[in-house]
Amino acid sequence: MMNILLVDDDIVDREHITRFLSANDNENKFDVDVAESVNEGLEAFLRKKYDVVLLDYKMPQRDGIEMLIELNNEPKEDGTAVVMMSNSEEEQLALECLRTGAQDFIVKNDITDARLRRVLINARTRFELELELHRSYQKLKEMAEQDSLTGLSNRYVFDESLKVTIANNQRGNNKVALLLLDIDNFKYINDAFGHDVGDILLKRIVKRVNASMRSNEVFARLGGDEFGILLYNLDTDLQASTVARRILNILEVPFEIGTIVINSSVSIGIAIHPDNTKNAKEIYKFADIALYRSKKLGKNQVCFFEEEMQKLFSMRYRVENELRTALTENQFKLFYQPIVDLSERKIIGFEALLRWSVDGEPRSPDDFIPIAEESRIILELGRWIIEEAVSQISIWNKELDEPLKIGINISVVQLTDLGLPKFINNIFEKYDVDATKVVFELTETALLDYTTDKMNVIESIHDLGCNIALDDFGTGYSSVSHLRNFPISSVKIDKSLMPSTNEDEKEISLLRGLISMIKHLGLSIVGEGLETERHVEICSELKVDTAQGYYFAKPASSEEIHNSIIKKNMQIAE
Repeated sequence: MMNILLVDDDIVDREHITRFLSANDNENKFDVDVAESVNEGLEAFLRKKYDVVLLDYKMPQRDGIEMLIELNNEPKEDGTAVVMMSNSEEEQLALECLRTGAQDFIVKNDITDARLRRVLINARTRFELELELHRSYQKLKEMAEQDSLTGLSNRYVFDESLKVTIANNQRGNNKVALLLLDIDNFKYINDAFGHDVGDILLKRIVKRVNASMRSNEVFARLGGDEFGILLYNLDTDLQASTVARRILNILEVPFEIGTIVINSSVSIGIAIHPDNTKNAKEIYKFADIALYRSKKLGKNQVCFFEEEMQKLFSMRYRVENELRTALTENQFKLFYQPIVDLSERKIIGFEALLRWSVDGEPRSPDDFIPIAEESRIILELGRWIIEEAVSQISIWNKELDEPLKIGINISVVQLTDLGLPKFINNIFEKYDVDATKVVFELTETALLDYTTDKMNVIESIHDLGCNIALDDFGTGYSSVSHLRNFPISSVKIDKSLMPSTNEDEKEISLLRGLISMIKHLGLSIVGEGLETERHVEICSELKVDTAQGYYFAKPASSEEIHNSIIKKNMQIAE
């Protein structure tokens, strides 16, 4: 049984053709559906699978060629043979239909029972032969472009992608990174365990690396145990180092192949366009040189072609490893800086500030927090900070008649942690802390690149009863829309806006304008970085609610805060 869709606006022609196809024929039977227009025919085609579409060339509104074009856009495997019909005997018309993709063309005046049946059968057979050729072509194309063992693109595809990417990047301001990877000691693994185990290891390594890839990479097997990764649309070189670090980290877990346990690693060489070269051939050479250096360093290493970039990467990689060690060995500490009510000159809370020392040398948060964010160590570190700060304020508030507030900084990366609101709520319950006494501080840079998920995390934290503060307001990213679009209850005026001299009226006027605007929005204000009596006087005159800074107290450990402030009933030395 052959399913036929007849699309023709002429009722006489439709009945004529349907009668032919409905005649008894023991060898070939046809099931015919009828459509009177292109749109009706397309709707029928979506509902049912047809072997052949018998399509009139000339119809009102949309002609048969338009429907033929739409049918040709369907996947070849799901396609249908098409026979075009027309009252015209023009050869050019027949050629146009065949060139557009029809399997055959028949003049309506020449239609007979036997000829129509023969045309339909031939068209379907011809289509099936075309389909077989298409499948063979696809198979050959895959063999020509795909590595048979790993399923990755092969060197030819990678080289062509590199050329196109470099050419396109000549007109842009972004960077392209070429990463060459070589599996360490792979020859030894093949010799020791056999090529079958080596092949399995290759596929396992590819699977892990693939799982760590994002959307803007080309990953290919270049031959043997060498692979290439092409990163494009990069803003900085450091994005390439992030990918490289991720690959080193995911290969740290040993591979178990049957009863064999294999520790495997890779050496990685990186070259950057246009920093190192503007030439596709040279960037390959430079990445290869960087790969050679990586192996000489002892393998399981990443090397940039550019020496300065290599130094920066090595430093960041070392700090990342030190951060991981610091987490496991509890090397981090929180210091606390008092926040003072300016009208009553009393402490109403503290901001928790992270401190870390290595071999007795303090590390600046400005140096290690960006690395913690890029490596996503900040997710675990951020949760530790929250629990530590909440537990500490719980201890202090049990000693005081009037409970204090605690301010905790949150990184933009932590906003990707969808489980963070639940974690925070569990910490509140664990330490019996009122959510309204906790202020989570977000910088404006965290709000610049927000997504629906990040917004949901912010709102969920706010829904717990916590206050949300906008930190570092006035540092160059300030936007009134942030104050309007996010559930912000207070604004921290950055210390850079504090007047540098007593006579600087311009700076004072700017500060006055910002404070007035924030006040009109119904938000409370915290002045940061108050260091002089004049700073305190200005903030008091401008009705700033609370303030913090060295004028009142420097950040101190929980023990120092307890002895110098908590025991003295919240008084600070002036």
